[in-house]
Amino acid sequence: MQKEIEITIAPEDAGSEEEIIKQLSIALKIVLSQIRGYKILKRSIDARSRRVIFRMQVNVFIDEPQVADVFTLNYQNVADKKRVIIVGAGPAGLFAALQCIENGMKPIVLERGKDVKQRRRDLALINKEGIVNTESNYCYGEGGAGTYSDGKLYTRSNKRGDINKVLQIFVQHGATDDILVDARPHIGTNKLPHIITAIRETILNAGGEVHFGQKVTDFLIESGKIKGVVVNDEEKLDAEAVILATGHSARDIYTLLNKKGILVEAKPFALGVRIEHPQEIIDAAQYHCAVRSEFLPPAYYSLVEQVGSRGVFSFCMCPGGIIAPCATYENEIVVNGWSPSKRNNPFANSGTVVQVTLEDVPGDDPLRMMNFQSEIEKTAFALGGGNLVAPGQRMVDFVEGRVSADLPRNSYLPGTRSVMLKETLPDFIASSLKSALPVFGKKMKGYYTNEAILVGVESRSSSPVRIPRDRETFQHPEVAGLYPCAEGAGYAGGIVSAAIDGVNCANAVLKFN
Repeated sequence: MQKEIEITIAPEDAGSEEEIIKQLSIALKIVLSQIRGYKILKRSIDARSRRVIFRMQVNVFIDEPQVADVFTLNYQNVADKKRVIIVGAGPAGLFAALQCIENGMKPIVLERGKDVKQRRRDLALINKEGIVNTESNYCYGEGGAGTYSDGKLYTRSNKRGDINKVLQIFVQHGATDDILVDARPHIGTNKLPHIITAIRETILNAGGEVHFGQKVTDFLIESGKIKGVVVNDEEKLDAEAVILATGHSARDIYTLLNKKGILVEAKPFALGVRIEHPQEIIDAAQYHCAVRSEFLPPAYYSLVEQVGSRGVFSFCMCPGGIIAPCATYENEIVVNGWSPSKRNNPFANSGTVVQVTLEDVPGDDPLRMMNFQSEIEKTAFALGGGNLVAPGQRMVDFVEGRVSADLPRNSYLPGTRSVMLKETLPDFIASSLKSALPVFGKKMKGYYTNEAILVGVESRSSSPVRIPRDRETFQHPEVAGLYPCAEGAGYAGGIVSAAIDGVNCANAVLKFN
């Protein structure tokens, strides 16, 4: 007999099989010998009371041997099969490629940037010298933005596809099986590049193709149907289906589509700052202790407040993390955050952003939200003074309207400069943040402090442009065979949801093309 049950267990005992079995026997009111095995289905930390505990959802094997779960995907050789061009090698593009292989189609992945190993050199130049390679950076390159933004796998996209399949594929390619059970699964920037490389090898071994330094510069369209793409203004590649998975920062793709008269639409997004605290402040607030137990991970938080008609919320929270410079063009400042797998840096950072609606940027230009976003990033660059130095301000100073006499030590490697952040943020963004931050401080003890720094600007939380598609066929309404996909098209928001959308687009190609 098998039975699913929830147990609670102290953090120091969460890794002990003996203690877990003991708690299961108590909860089920059976003797220890009846438990022949167990499988943890879900694991989360409950810190709502003074005593922090782990909650575990467990499938217990009672008086019968445990049967191991087997997950296998036998990818066929597709070298001579129908070609599908996939533009972008982020999670959407890579998982679309894997699904194409599973469906008996040959994926040809075109990535404008470099492979994960080569990207490291360009990221080092960004961090140490403030030099942006516009084709290889935190956003462009194999694995997409998530590869060096730490691989957070938490998603609410339960109705969009098979989350477990996505997580299992990551495990097959080198991730630990903890991601299958943790409530907030996380791989880590130090581990994800190796996993991405392994996924590429799977694609190649099955007869697919992955090409780097291949920037799509035009689409070949005849009589309302896609016929292929042009790469680097020279080479023409033919295909009857193109999955467009370029990510939320590929402004040249939005501009190209608009220039060719292919429908794109302005889309709301969110804009704000990245806020960093010493991790010990967040630990003390969330775990109700002066010093975090060695058996607990660095603490996480999620905050949201309605200020008038606008939502203000934390986004992409990185315990034990680092603030990263994520510009994709010269003379702009864009910040994001990441954590290594151990989350063992001394700071905790999170994007804290405000909703920007279409009414905030009047007009009918479908690229107006993108252009608005770009102008904010250029202003932030000018305030920072160059070399990707970012404008910063202590939290209480920002709310009370004074320049910080100095800035706290922080993780942003190119450096920060003390400014009045309201000079780079639109009034409605700055005023919403000023109202929300003290309220966040009431919700979480210690949060509202001048030991925290606000670093501007966090502007790439989602795409400011939507590339429309038919709800059933996933194809662009004006271009048959063109499949707008994931974050860059406005249909996903994170690694897992992007991967699921890539799978869905590949299935749509099989069904409708």
